[in-house]
Amino acid sequence: MLAKLQDLENRYQVLERELSNPDLIRDPKKYQRVAKEHADLNKIVSAYRQYRELLRQIDEDRGLLEDPDPEVQQLARSEQRELEVKKQRLEKRIKSMLLPRDPNDKKNVILEIRAGIGGDEAALFAADLFRMYSRYAERKNWKVEVLSAHCTGIGGFKEIIALISGNRVYSHLKYECGTHRVQRVPDTEAQGRIHTSAVTVAVLPEASEVDIDIDPDELRIDVYRSSGAGGQHVNKTSSAVRITHIPTGMVVQCQDERSQHKNKAKAMKVLYARLLDMKRREQESQVSEERRGMVGTGDRSGRIRTYNFPQGRLTDHRIGLTLYRLESIMDGDIDEIIEALGTYYQAQSMAQGA
Repeated sequence: MLAKLQDLENRYQVLERELSNPDLIRDPKKYQRVAKEHADLNKIVSAYRQYRELLRQIDEDRGLLEDPDPEVQQLARSEQRELEVKKQRLEKRIKSMLLPRDPNDKKNVILEIRAGIGGDEAALFAADLFRMYSRYAERKNWKVEVLSAHCTGIGGFKEIIALISGNRVYSHLKYECGTHRVQRVPDTEAQGRIHTSAVTVAVLPEASEVDIDIDPDELRIDVYRSSGAGGQHVNKTSSAVRITHIPTGMVVQCQDERSQHKNKAKAMKVLYARLLDMKRREQESQVSEERRGMVGTGDRSGRIRTYNFPQGRLTDHRIGLTLYRLESIMDGDIDEIIEALGTYYQAQSMAQGA
């Protein structure tokens, strides 16, 4: 670890010399690249310098333990205990900073929510989950744009796909993917029995043409009339778009906009994100067979989280977290869950890298 930290400090010093060179200003692109790398290294280099100073102080105190004066020895022992605690904390922080960063963490996300087992009740809960994430996005000052929605007649969603844009959205939401189980009494249940339904959530980093190269000749684009609510214009013109990626057989469609051009643009966003996710999963499967897929099958068995309304309880089964404030959670107050998941998976990464 120390050798790696020393290499980073050496690189940091090289960048400092480059930034002090007045000729660098004449090349704005290079200046921006150097300044960004320098800023990225600043925190870990500062932590390394603090760590090095702690080691020096601990070494000094070790020498004072041999002092003939008992008071000096006692003072040195007391100070050494404090310094060891600081050293352990700083080591943990530095190890965390040395972990490989997910290149997608800074990206916006394509959020896909689909009703699984449970019929109308699952569709209603899909709408509740979408509201929860939308309210969370409001708290974070993120923007939510619906790309596609298949509504039910009672206010639920068979499927809803949205683009969430803002600061480091993927880093916050990437652990939300999986099957979410709900236990509650549906409005249509006359005898007050608790029903169990399931909804799947997928969180895909937004992709661009730079991330995924799509050959236009490999796309089949069909246009058709929209169905369902939307007014006379939407239903009477061929504005809906269905795009098929021929090599993979992947199909995306959008009919929410009046403009065929806008529907095509939204559908392409979803296609790029899905192809990027497929590419990422293929790469990961070469390294590990543990990852079975992002959302499972949509049944009750593959659940990552349970929302129990009669008890006002949420349980995340991956980390054993249980909270009894379901009302505020469904209103978007999910920071505690997001942070707990991030801490858990970061600890796992540190343990694997140890």
